[in-house]
Amino acid sequence: MVTIRLSRGGTTKRPFYHIVATDSRNRRDGRYLERLGFFNPIASGKDAALKVDLGRVDFWVGQGAQVSARVANLLETHRASAGAPASPAAA
Repeated sequence: MVTIRLSRGGTTKRPFYHIVATDSRNRRDGRYLERLGFFNPIASGKDAALKVDLGRVDFWVGQGAQVSARVANLLETHRASAGAPASPAAA
């Protein structure tokens, strides 16, 4: 099954996450099918905290991908702040 989840990068005490579509059997930071964006939890100033390609996320969800709880929360807040329509899975 394809899962959309976070893959951790960065260094010790400075996390940085890629939002990726991957096979659920792969390791957290292992191989992935496509990188869909990033999440920087310690962004400050003009640094972007979240960047996501919503079109590709909707594509993968349409193909049957499951979204992790944390990524679902991030997407919900991103869509609300961007004024984008709700996910097609919710319709």
